[in-house]
Amino acid sequence: MVTTPVHIAVTGTHSTGKTVLMRRAEMELRAIGLRVARVHGLGKRAAAIGLPKMQRHTAASTEWIIATGIAEELAHIADSDVILSDSAPINALAYYTAALEFRGEVSEPTTIQRLEQLVASQSPRYELLLATELDLAEPAPTTHDHDLRYRHLVDRHVHDWLFRTNWPHQLVANSDDSRDEAIALIKRRVAS
Repeated sequence: MVTTPVHIAVTGTHSTGKTVLMRRAEMELRAIGLRVARVHGLGKRAAAIGLPKMQRHTAASTEWIIATGIAEELAHIADSDVILSDSAPINALAYYTAALEFRGEVSEPTTIQRLEQLVASQSPRYELLLATELDLAEPAPTTHDHDLRYRHLVDRHVHDWLFRTNWPHQLVANSDDSRDEAIALIKRRVAS
């Protein structure tokens, strides 16, 4: 049995299966008797309080999403065996830097540096980081704003950050085999 919560997160652009993957992991881990907390819906909640998202993402909305995710994860430490996050902190930063590029804007270097430091300070918390990949052959669902250029920018910013920082992660492709492998990896990590 797990004695301290195992933190697992997923990162990637929207509609690449992050939430579906974490829901499945949650169900399978609960089925073997583990107490699972899931942190999700941060972008929707940010929008509900009036913060901009997607192409209009700002430094303030980025920081709010990161800080709220951190706070929610911390709130579950005492009552969970596993904490699953549908959106690692790098996601908020990637959405922001992609939005800047999309709009042709440049942020103050100190703002980007501060946000990168916040993301880097939280990344060691995750024992396993999964990174979904954008499949351009897969038609985009109609549940989000699917400007293909923006989705591609977010995907590139996520994977550029992972490459630049050399942060350990497992790629999850848009295939049943890859998703099954990710679930098996989650189960092995939780069992270790």
